[in-house]
Amino acid sequence: MPHHNADLALRIRCGLSRRHFLWSGLGFGAMALEGIVRAEETAGLPRTGLPHGAPRAKNVIWLFMRGGFSHLETFDPKPQVNRFGGRTIAETPYKSVQDPARLRKVRVVVVNDANGQQRNTILPLQTRFRPCGESGIPVSDFFPYLGRCVDDLAIIRSMWTTDDNHGAQVQFHSGRHMLDGSFPTIGAWAAWGLGTLNENLPKFITMGPRYFDTRDGHYLSPAYDAVPIDVHRREPLSYARPEINTPPELHREMFGLVERLDRFSAVRHPDDAALAARIKSYELGFRMQTAIPRLLNFNNETRETLALYGFGDPVTRPFGIQLLAARRLVEQGVRFVQIMHGEGAAGAWDAHSALAHNHAGLGRQVDRPVAGLLSDLKRRGLLDETIVVFATEFGRTPGSQSRDGRDHHPYGFSIWLTGGGIKKGIVHGATDEIGFHAVENPHYVTDVHATLLTLLGLSPHKLEVPGHKRLEIEFGEPIREIMA
Repeated sequence: MPHHNADLALRIRCGLSRRHFLWSGLGFGAMALEGIVRAEETAGLPRTGLPHGAPRAKNVIWLFMRGGFSHLETFDPKPQVNRFGGRTIAETPYKSVQDPARLRKVRVVVVNDANGQQRNTILPLQTRFRPCGESGIPVSDFFPYLGRCVDDLAIIRSMWTTDDNHGAQVQFHSGRHMLDGSFPTIGAWAAWGLGTLNENLPKFITMGPRYFDTRDGHYLSPAYDAVPIDVHRREPLSYARPEINTPPELHREMFGLVERLDRFSAVRHPDDAALAARIKSYELGFRMQTAIPRLLNFNNETRETLALYGFGDPVTRPFGIQLLAARRLVEQGVRFVQIMHGEGAAGAWDAHSALAHNHAGLGRQVDRPVAGLLSDLKRRGLLDETIVVFATEFGRTPGSQSRDGRDHHPYGFSIWLTGGGIKKGIVHGATDEIGFHAVENPHYVTDVHATLLTLLGLSPHKLEVPGHKRLEIEFGEPIREIMA
């Protein structure tokens, strides 16, 4: 054994703390270790551990396009805006959409454009739509591959929210406005309510850029924060390698000693919930160091599968890698996989100008990989037990901004879902003639949360923690019309 390894073994025998072992030898960085320790302090939180009803699905893959894609150029075509392009909204038969009584209360964080006249000048559609599939649902030319999958989708055209800036990303995930404080996200609630399907993997994983609140568990405890992985790095887990160059046999010896010490303490203190949580967290972290890299090794995937996700194209490959990872993760029992797309503080989909160029480029990045994911899940029989969500924080205005862009628009926008328990090939809800207001079956963002939780076998109203009273709007209502 080299000298430094012998020295390390001597230090182990001389009584280094468990925390030091895990920090230096097993590779847990300071932030990861802090999360584990804080999780111990809240380990006594009550949780159900079992579904409240019969589940229709086991997992969720949550795809979130950061920045706010335009519903008018993606899934909610409004040919009327082409008739009135260049006119202000007040000069059209639809001027009533801006009546104060019709505007839902929006809590503004930052005003993007003080030039109201510019934002009220209608911008024609920046792309074409084609009827797709047997259902004939029109899909934008920005998504030709998704158009082939439209018969599996339930498109909701009547979403609304209350934040007109990009803090709406927080609101879509938690149900509460960013100015209200920090609250658990939908992924954290699913993990808290259902527990794990695989003791070697986290319940909740996130990939991609997050520039707002990067925690998920909040008062549920850090134990329900998403575990971030970066599939584009050689080491997808930031703490997957020991900080000290430790041979595998010594690595196992160190962990074995920690485990024996903890088990000894557990015998002496059988009712110590924090100790039990500590042991469980340490063991999961150790197993993850092996399980995650192995799971994200794609060498055993066929060329045909890699092509399905767009691996051969440098434009589609980055997102395709994440989506193939998502399929493998849910296949192995990860409950909730969250993938954010769109770099930048606001998010790349934030098309205040050159919308056609922006959405065409970003659409190309995600279209083929998402369609590939749906096809791959379907052929493996996984789509029947996995819900896929494709969402964004708000839509874009019917009016123009910077001549060829659109501003933020929380009053009506579109998302889609597919998979376990979701109806196929349908459109639900509607905005008005120019895509301003959600007027038919409007849904606040937590209605999507309630739909997912219900299909996972959970009752949103039973997911409460003593001392943390939830508002009615946080629970939402399941969207029964899209549930099979």
